[in-house]
Amino acid sequence: MYFLYNLLWIMVVIICAPFFLYKLLSYTDWRRALREKLGFVPEGQSMPGVQKPCIWVQAVSMGEVSAIHPLIRLLATHYPRAYIILTTSTESGQKIAREQVKEASLVSYAPLDLYWAVQHSLERWRPDLLIIAETEIWPNLLRMAKEKGVRTMLANGRISARSYRRYRRTRFFWAEVLDYFDVLSMIGVPDGDRIIAMGANPVKVFVNGNCKFDQAIFKAEAEFKKEMQNLLSLQEGDLVFVAGSTHEGEEEVILQTFLRVRQEFPSLILIIVPRHIDRVPKIEKLVMDYKVGEFVRRSKLPEEGRGARPIIIWDTFGELSKVYSIATLVFCGGSLVPKRGQNILEPAAWGKVVFYGPSIEDFHDAHELLQEAGAGFMVKDYKELGERCLYFLNHPTELKKRGEAGKEILEANLGAAQRNFELARRLLKNEPGK
Repeated sequence: MYFLYNLLWIMVVIICAPFFLYKLLSYTDWRRALREKLGFVPEGQSMPGVQKPCIWVQAVSMGEVSAIHPLIRLLATHYPRAYIILTTSTESGQKIAREQVKEASLVSYAPLDLYWAVQHSLERWRPDLLIIAETEIWPNLLRMAKEKGVRTMLANGRISARSYRRYRRTRFFWAEVLDYFDVLSMIGVPDGDRIIAMGANPVKVFVNGNCKFDQAIFKAEAEFKKEMQNLLSLQEGDLVFVAGSTHEGEEEVILQTFLRVRQEFPSLILIIVPRHIDRVPKIEKLVMDYKVGEFVRRSKLPEEGRGARPIIIWDTFGELSKVYSIATLVFCGGSLVPKRGQNILEPAAWGKVVFYGPSIEDFHDAHELLQEAGAGFMVKDYKELGERCLYFLNHPTELKKRGEAGKEILEANLGAAQRNFELARRLLKNEPGK
């Protein structure tokens, strides 16, 4: 099976070679990314040397980096001489890692799961512990790490129902791969049950909750609200509708909702924060087509100011959690379109009621908790979203009470990062993960 797996990888590389060549010739940043993905250490970066332990953390993209950050923070605190390598697979992951995870000694792209790329990375970094976030199960990396005596851990593990159906068909292969993990720390009981059904040894499986709860609370710092109010010239009590991490097909819903709600609350301000910044020009065109009012980009605010413009389109990176601090109403994107949802915990950590669509698979546990607290509401279209917005704007006391209940239930579920850290510490001591 490993022979077939590696043969498939080689075929993929050959087929994609023209695309890689085009990117290499066209984009300087892509040259660095490909070099690192082939297992070469970033230029100008020091190697572990005498710093021990060496801990390699792999988090595929922005969401995984944010989720695993509390664990990295604990590792850096308890092992101040550790050399912590944080790798990601996407450009957005790289940006958030470099900007926010200051505890990392080295930030790099993860090697592709090609034999020679993985081998080169392992030989240069010589990690004592490999921590993989959420669902990054790479057969070559795990097998070769185990052969070199590296302790391995899946942290904040999650197996969705859709992924489980795919894994289950090839259980004969994944059972062997999962055996290379020393510890599998899963978010919830369903995740634990699924990975055991995939072939994982039950003795190695632990259910420890979601580190994203810890990260959401950590990022909700009081000074951020004042910073955003000053940037946007807002006063306490101003009505603000924040649509965060929106995807194509959702801005139309947001603009229709905004038009409807403004008929009753004409002072309402709209902030659209797209998941992908390169979509900003398309969103600007939509705003003009819907004739909902003047807009300004966030990047223009320091010079131009907001003035009387009711719409702000966020075209800078890494500030969404701060933006939620000034929200009266919140919609989380990636949920009215089949993108499995975006982080509904960040606004909840600010004590906000959160609206989202039916596609919330990646945050199902958070949805259940917020729904239980009466602070999370699933909507299917702009009519339902508009009705919810109007109701809560007309009942501000209830809105505040529900938001505070959501924050309280989130705080009650803290501690996943600490529990994951305890498992990591036992692996670094070469103790059983129990």
